[in-house]
Amino acid sequence: MSDASQQASAPLRSLNPLFVYFAASGIVTVMLGPLLPSLIARWQLQDAQAGTLFTTFFLGQLTGAWFATRNLRLSVLLGAALSAAGCIAPPGSSFHTAHFALFAAGLVLGAGLTAGNVIAGTSNPGRRAQVLAILNVSWSIGAIACAALIRACAPFGPHIFFLLTAFLLTLAGLYLTTLPTALTTSTESPSQQPTRIPLPALAIALFAISMLLYIGNENALGGWLPSFAVRNSPAASAATIALLYWLSELMSRLLMAPLLSFVTEAALYRLSLCLLLVTQIGLIATPHPTMALVFAATILNGAALGPLYPLIVSFLLARTGQHARLGRLFALASLGGASLPWLTGAVSTRFGGLRPGLLVPAAATLLLLLISPAIVRSSTRNRQPVTPTVS
Repeated sequence: MSDASQQASAPLRSLNPLFVYFAASGIVTVMLGPLLPSLIARWQLQDAQAGTLFTTFFLGQLTGAWFATRNLRLSVLLGAALSAAGCIAPPGSSFHTAHFALFAAGLVLGAGLTAGNVIAGTSNPGRRAQVLAILNVSWSIGAIACAALIRACAPFGPHIFFLLTAFLLTLAGLYLTTLPTALTTSTESPSQQPTRIPLPALAIALFAISMLLYIGNENALGGWLPSFAVRNSPAASAATIALLYWLSELMSRLLMAPLLSFVTEAALYRLSLCLLLVTQIGLIATPHPTMALVFAATILNGAALGPLYPLIVSFLLARTGQHARLGRLFALASLGGASLPWLTGAVSTRFGGLRPGLLVPAAATLLLLLISPAIVRSSTRNRQPVTPTVS
C-alpha cells in the first residue's frame, strides 16, 4: 500500500473504537421494538400505553444529548460504561418500573451517540458523508444483532440477553479509551469558538425538524412493524421482522459510498424520501396485507431510511463543525423518538388498528419531503471549499 493511501485511510482506522461502540449501542437503542409484542401480552397493554415506553426512552435520550457536546470524550466513555451498568439490572417486572429503566438507558445513549456523531462528522471534512455512513452502518449492525440476540436468548429468558449486551458494551467502553484525544477536541479554543451556532434561526429550525421527524419515523416503524406483522399473521416472528428492517437499513448505508459516486447527496436524500413515502402509503392502503407484502414493505422502509440520517448530519456539520451547543439540536431530535412512536400507538388505539396508526410516520415522511429543498439549499449555500484532512 502506498504512503498516500495509508494516510487517506488513517482517519477511518482512528475511528474504529467509535464504530465498535456504535455497534454495541445499536443493540440497546432498538431492543424495545422486537420485545414489544411480548411486553404488550405480558402486561395486557393497549397500544397507547405501550407507546409511552418509547416516549420515556427518548426523553432520556433528549436529556443526555442536551449536554453531550460540551465534553465529547467524556460523553462517549460514560455512555458506554453506564449503558453496560444499566443492562446488568434489566427493566423490572412491572410496567411502571420499566419506565425508569428505559429513561436511564436513553439518558446515557443520548450522550454517547450524539457525541459520537459529532466526532465522526468533523474528523474528515472531505469525506464527511462517507464517514457518517460507516458510523451508521456500525449502528445498524448492532440493531441487526439485537433481533438475532433476542431470538437466540428467548429459550433462556431475557436476563441472558441483557447480560450479553452489558458484556459487549463493556468491551466497547474499554476500546473507546484508545480513541485519539485530538479527535474529541475542537480545533478552536473556548475563547475563539462562537457562543451561537453559526446558522440562521430558520436553518436551525429546519435541521431540528428534519432530525426530529427522521428519528421519530425510524423508531415508529422499527417499533411497530414487528407488532403489525404478528397481528396480520400469528405465525410471523417479531424478531424476524425487526431483523429484516435493520438489515435492509444496513445494506442501504453500505451502498451509500458507491451511490454518491453517481448521484449528489441532495439527489440521494430526495430519492430516499420518495421511496419511503410510496412504500408507507402502499402498506396503509392495503386492507389485508399478505405476509409477502409486509416483508417487502419492511425491507423497502429500512432501505429508504438508511441514507437519510447520515446525510442530514453531514449537511448540518458542514456548516457548524464541532460546536459546543450542537447537543441541544440533537436533543430536540430525540423528541421525534419520544412522540411519533407514542402517537402511532395512540392513533392505533383510537381507530382500532395499526394501519391507521402508520399514518403518523407517513405524515412525517411527507413533511420531510416538503422541507427537503430548503434543507439541501441551506446546507450547500455559501459552503467553503474544504481540504481533506489526513493523519
